[in-house]
Amino acid sequence: MSTFERYLTLWVALCIVAGVALGHFMPGVFHAIGAAEIAKVNLPVAALIWLMIVPMLVKIDFAALGQVKEHWRGIGVTLFVNWAVKPFSMAALGWLFIGYLFRPYLPAGQIDSYIAGLIILAAAPCTAMVFVWSNLTKGEPHFTLSQVALNDTIMVFAFAPIVGLLLGLSAITVPWDTLVLSVALYIVVPVIAAQLLRRRLLATGGDQALKRFLDRLQPLSLVALLATLVLLFGFQGEQILAQPLVIALLAVPILIQVYFNSGLAYLLNRLTGEQHCVAGPSALIGASNFFELAVAAAISLFGFQSGAALATVVGVLIEVPVMLSVVWIVNRSKGWYENGRVAARLAEEGKGGR
Repeated sequence: MSTFERYLTLWVALCIVAGVALGHFMPGVFHAIGAAEIAKVNLPVAALIWLMIVPMLVKIDFAALGQVKEHWRGIGVTLFVNWAVKPFSMAALGWLFIGYLFRPYLPAGQIDSYIAGLIILAAAPCTAMVFVWSNLTKGEPHFTLSQVALNDTIMVFAFAPIVGLLLGLSAITVPWDTLVLSVALYIVVPVIAAQLLRRRLLATGGDQALKRFLDRLQPLSLVALLATLVLLFGFQGEQILAQPLVIALLAVPILIQVYFNSGLAYLLNRLTGEQHCVAGPSALIGASNFFELAVAAAISLFGFQSGAALATVVGVLIEVPVMLSVVWIVNRSKGWYENGRVAARLAEEGKGGR
């Protein structure tokens, strides 16, 4: 595990503090950065997100999709949770908590925007941090690689329709042109560019050339991640300081969603008899959110100062510590998991022998 991964919570906490402080004391700088946009796409944020996700996408070999059959139970469970449960459960939690239970305590004009941010946050599965979570749970690398490749392929086609559907059901106006542009800019183009770059590196220098490239670019990717966090919390710094209750209330459905979806994926893998080294990353992939895409899409669709952007930033705020707690639960429950898995496989074999 790298030093960055080992102290991930610390780096994130420092960036949050730095961002909030800078946003409070230097608001003019952040307003100028926020104004640097074309067609509702903020150029500094777009550049940083590309620096974050392209190195990660270069690692992905879409030929790994051929290995899906080796762990079909875990793949099936993760896809079910990612695409059939997570976006819709988050929408339901948003309607329940933000639209009903917490409505008296929230700014009336931002209710729909908060719900939109939660929906966007949950509509795309985690990509950039997947390999970190898998490593921390001693996950099966081939499963993780094939799962990420499959999720990225589905995300190209499914992200915009799911977001559009759920926003429409929430009676929120869907800016389809900006939504499609966000998908193209933050999913389609980076995936294509990364795969072309990967093929060129492998063709000219093989695996060693690819490794050298990733070794050089990885520090830049990490710096981009930390800089993005500083920017995001700088943009939202005043709101965070002025509305601590709003932050706490927005965190409630996100917390419930993470624990519900990770627990569901973990239990379903256990019931189907899947190995623990697959169930761990499956649970974490099923619960984690692609916050880089969510933040960028929310900013593009609703603006920097919107409730939607704030909701996605709250997701970033709690993502790392909450996911690390899920890692702890997965690792500590391995014995319990294996006992149940063996029983499930024996029951399945008994049915097959009749």
